[in-house]
Amino acid sequence: MVNKNIVIIGYSGHGVVVIDVALENELNLVGYLDKIEVQSNPFQLKYLGSEIPSDLFSNFVSVDYLIGIGDNYIREKTYNLLISKNREIQTLVSLSANVSNSVNMGKGVFVNKNVTINALTTIGNNVLLNTACIIEHHCVIADSVHIAPGVVLAGNVTIGERSFIGANSVIKQGVTIGKDVVVGAGTVVLKNISDGQKIVGNPSRYI
Repeated sequence: MVNKNIVIIGYSGHGVVVIDVALENELNLVGYLDKIEVQSNPFQLKYLGSEIPSDLFSNFVSVDYLIGIGDNYIREKTYNLLISKNREIQTLVSLSANVSNSVNMGKGVFVNKNVTINALTTIGNNVLLNTACIIEHHCVIADSVHIAPGVVLAGNVTIGERSFIGANSVIKQGVTIGKDVVVGAGTVVLKNISDGQKIVGNPSRYI
């Protein structure tokens, strides 16, 4: 990865995780954008302004961006805004992640520590793959999805745009999950799930 000047958007819960992995990769973080300047600044980053578009675009024209936002919808809005202004969003992969050379990965993806992504999987843009999740062979993960810590996707699973898969959930091989689905923590999904559903439990049930 080219060591360019990088600004991170967001310096709260998920943001500090992204910062940690960025520093692990020896990236040159020049500062952060957030709604307000954070009182606790554990990584000693410079506050560069709020997340509003005027700050995003008028002052920083020669930097790349990382998005440190966990919420799928806010992250997608931020991603689309950056893309519309021809800004560059880096994909960031932890050094401890295990990613097959045959994986097709989009722009602005975050791959956290101890993640495994196996052969011939496709990862869309602006996807968040959180700590120690396992993405098996031939999976397809659409744009702006969040896979939480400890999730297991067995082979040939498809996840639709903006869906959230809660921590330690297990998705059976061959299952398709639609767009804007929320899968609660610890859920076991054995059947296809249509768009916009919320499911929990083992086996999964609608709520």
